[in-house]
Amino acid sequence: MISSFFAPTGPLSQKLPHFIARDAQLEMAEAVAIAIKNSSNLVVEAETGTGKTFAYLAPTLLSFDKDKSPKIIVSTGSKALQEQLFIKDLPILIETTRFTGSVALLKGRSNYLCNERLNRFMLETKHKDQHMHTELVKVKNWSLATRVGDIAEINDLAEDAAIIPAITSNNDNCLGRQCPSFDDCFIVKARKKAMHSDLIVINHHLFFADLAVKETGFGELMPEAGVYIFDEAHQLPDIASLYFGESLSHRQLIDLAKEIDFVYRSELKEAKQMAKAAEQLRICTLDFRLAFALDKGSGSWRDKSRERIMQLHMQRLLQVMDFLKEVIGDLLGKSEVLDHSFDRLNQFTLLLKKLNSVNETGFSYWFDCSKLHFSLNITPLSVADRFQSECQKKQAAWIFTSATLSVKGLFDHFTELLGLQNSQCLQLSSPFDYAKQSLFVVPRLLPEPDPRLSRKTN
Repeated sequence: MISSFFAPTGPLSQKLPHFIARDAQLEMAEAVAIAIKNSSNLVVEAETGTGKTFAYLAPTLLSFDKDKSPKIIVSTGSKALQEQLFIKDLPILIETTRFTGSVALLKGRSNYLCNERLNRFMLETKHKDQHMHTELVKVKNWSLATRVGDIAEINDLAEDAAIIPAITSNNDNCLGRQCPSFDDCFIVKARKKAMHSDLIVINHHLFFADLAVKETGFGELMPEAGVYIFDEAHQLPDIASLYFGESLSHRQLIDLAKEIDFVYRSELKEAKQMAKAAEQLRICTLDFRLAFALDKGSGSWRDKSRERIMQLHMQRLLQVMDFLKEVIGDLLGKSEVLDHSFDRLNQFTLLLKKLNSVNETGFSYWFDCSKLHFSLNITPLSVADRFQSECQKKQAAWIFTSATLSVKGLFDHFTELLGLQNSQCLQLSSPFDYAKQSLFVVPRLLPEPDPRLSRKTN
């Protein structure tokens, strides 16, 4: 079935007039089909030009049986690749393989409009900034017509637009079922659709976020599957380290302070002491950032935390957080938003104390600073045992592919990082003859990338 599908006269060639059969692509597709049949692990390095997307999707779709087959999860390295696969590649293969299942695209929470936060943003901001006002009008007009609430639908809105954090939610500020707009929540609808779909396209960050949620025992973001496919799999070890670790950032603390101040201004105007305590949290967080005494960069938090100035600011921040807990404790039950903020404040306090205890072995303690922000992080030195245990929990096929997985022809480095030593490994070369089919061009007299130097050159 696989060989005939990729044959020069097969279904794929009839759909794609310029399709050319590739031996490496067929070899990979057959290996994927066997891994799915046996529920085994497969690691494939397929160089650029192999056509690995079709090589893993086609056998997966062809093996699907609506009545018997388990669900399929395909994870990519970025949102851009996720959309390309879902919008461009998947429709072609669904048609040519006659796939009868349902499909869904699921992104992380911050990619979906939060109606509650949009309404709040419109109420609490005067929008003196003309650019921000323009973005708000664009978002509001789009929000009246969108069915899925994916921010990527908004034309001409930059990916880093300043308004996006204000109109989307995250794990910290989402009110969950207590939200007045819960019934119309786009992320809830997207997750419900994914839970009932046969094939779900996600990204690596969302996969590990799902593992983190399942560990708490309070839910899941996607269903269990029988086939897991990871494209751009070389990114997995680093992303796994982030999600198996813990982090507290400047932004989380500042957002918490803003949330509490919003409650004061909108619901509990008599709680002036609470507003003052929230302002102290904001100021202490900003002072803590200044205590790092560098413009930007990262380093060992173990070493940095030993500096007297850092401990003084740490203790001051913890004192302010403890005082804020006392103040809010007397107001619990008067505001759902405030109750949620109190829970977050407790979580952040415990996490900050854990981050300040830097003596646990097996972990890396590090900080990262940008010009205005900082984060403190704990990252496990190895994620192999954790990831391997996840693979063993499920009777499923696990397929990992990328153009760069081996080192000197061996896969040991990658498989040891994720605990996949017993996996079948396959290395496939590109069908392109780069020595004859590529040209390296170095233009002369190009201006420097710096705009100031560019003007001088021109």
